[in-house]
Amino acid sequence: MNAEFKAGYVAIVGRPNVGKSTLLNRLIGQKISIVSRKAQTTRHQIMGIRTDADAQYVFVDTPGFQTRHTNALNRTMNRGVTQALGDVDAVLFVIEAGRFDAADKAVLALLPADRPVILVVNKIDRLTDKSRLLPFLAELGTQRDFAAIVPISAANGAQTEGLLLEARKLLPQREMLFDEDQITDRSERFLAAEFLREKLFRLLGDELPYAAAVEIEKFELDGALRRISAAIVVDRPNHKAMVIGKGGETLKRIASEARVEMERLFDGKVFLEVFVKVKSGWADDERLLKSLGYE
Repeated sequence: MNAEFKAGYVAIVGRPNVGKSTLLNRLIGQKISIVSRKAQTTRHQIMGIRTDADAQYVFVDTPGFQTRHTNALNRTMNRGVTQALGDVDAVLFVIEAGRFDAADKAVLALLPADRPVILVVNKIDRLTDKSRLLPFLAELGTQRDFAAIVPISAANGAQTEGLLLEARKLLPQREMLFDEDQITDRSERFLAAEFLREKLFRLLGDELPYAAAVEIEKFELDGALRRISAAIVVDRPNHKAMVIGKGGETLKRIASEARVEMERLFDGKVFLEVFVKVKSGWADDERLLKSLGYE
């Protein structure tokens, strides 16, 4: 082991939809955190692990902290964000280039004073007037004594290597926390549910309210084949009809696209069976949330 080796936990935080999950996937070089254009796609804390020759980064992707809805699901997610912040060595606070609003300020106010914070200014590729960037960064520098301010594009990878260099400076010297070939702390069962939920959000867009979840009812390994049975849980009967679609076409497409991604990540064949069931009020039922994996 290199005497200068560093390892530590780095939380990725920000308001909903700033690109935290895209950044996590980019930094570890593998898709493990689901992505869609809908805010609040990420509901669970998930760790992505990157091991280099001189450092191991354990990135903690968190749900976007938000204050608009106060049901049990959102309270649980917000609690997870604040708990994660107390247990890390450093924080990546992600915002969008050219935008710093009240929601961003609310997240900034939550960040602990005793943790170094790197301000990550994402989506610089979408900034049409590039001359705005330097004044924007200068203004942000007055908000807090940041360890670094790094403009990036998580979508195309611009300056993410520079971000890693800045993050490494903040990690303590210690041995690896996880095996060097491990890329996440989550099980295949969990990842299967997440990939299904991503396709659900992507294919139904704004038609489907947030009251939808995925429950893996069976996950069996048969040699290199994985047999998975999953239920999409919705709040109302009309949501069920939406998910199934005309002639079952929407559900078939959700299952097919999720299966392709599972096979890519698991590096093996997947037999996937998906059905839909109604559990009214699940998003505000603490007991039911726990059974669906929301701690």
